[in-house]
Amino acid sequence: MAFSRKKGAEFTGDTVALEGVELRYEDGPRVLADVNLSIPQQSFYFLTGPSGAGKTSLLSLMYLAKRPTQGRIKLFGEDVWEAKRARLPVLRRRLGVVFQDFRLLDHMTAFDNVALPLRVAGAGEITLQRNVSELLKWVGLEDSMNALPTQLSGGQQQRVAIARAVVHRPKLILADEPTGNVDDTIAMRLMMLFVELNKLGSSVIIATHNEHLVARFPFPRIHLENGKVTVHEPAGANP
Repeated sequence: MAFSRKKGAEFTGDTVALEGVELRYEDGPRVLADVNLSIPQQSFYFLTGPSGAGKTSLLSLMYLAKRPTQGRIKLFGEDVWEAKRARLPVLRRRLGVVFQDFRLLDHMTAFDNVALPLRVAGAGEITLQRNVSELLKWVGLEDSMNALPTQLSGGQQQRVAIARAVVHRPKLILADEPTGNVDDTIAMRLMMLFVELNKLGSSVIIATHNEHLVARFPFPRIHLENGKVTVHEPAGANP
């Protein structure tokens, strides 16, 4: 890939921090209870837990789609709910999010979906063409660049969504089951993309049920169960 280490001033400190965070929906039970979690800069974590444990909810707090019922969330050192409204889009542009339902724009080709974050950021057309084409080739979609999402399989749509999430080299990548619709070979190729971006400076959190995938990489896991978070160091990886 043509990705290179970015130059310039770097943020130092935790990429994201949750302090005493609770989340509940209306009058229902607590989804998250007194969560205290710090994600250091340029770290890599798996997020695990049983179905319904709240993994997607935890990620949605991190990408500012939900507000906690109580507690504080800091993103790149800023308390996001004390920040001025104009700051939130600036913070969100430093994120890359892979959603379970992909959220591609059906009227745009695969190429234009992936290019969208770069166009929003004002990237030049030459840089845009090079980076988007190379990334789509990396995820195995070089022959589907001009296809609309409705012309792609679920696994192909997922790869487009991943490429769109990382093309602008975000400082924090949040991926919700990013390998759930692809075979093992593609899953490993996508994982190596996340690993490469992590080496170049991105913090990465991947929610997954795939224990085999987790076992193959020497990264710690954040385990969520019964509303509580525990962090486990890897017992050993089998690449």
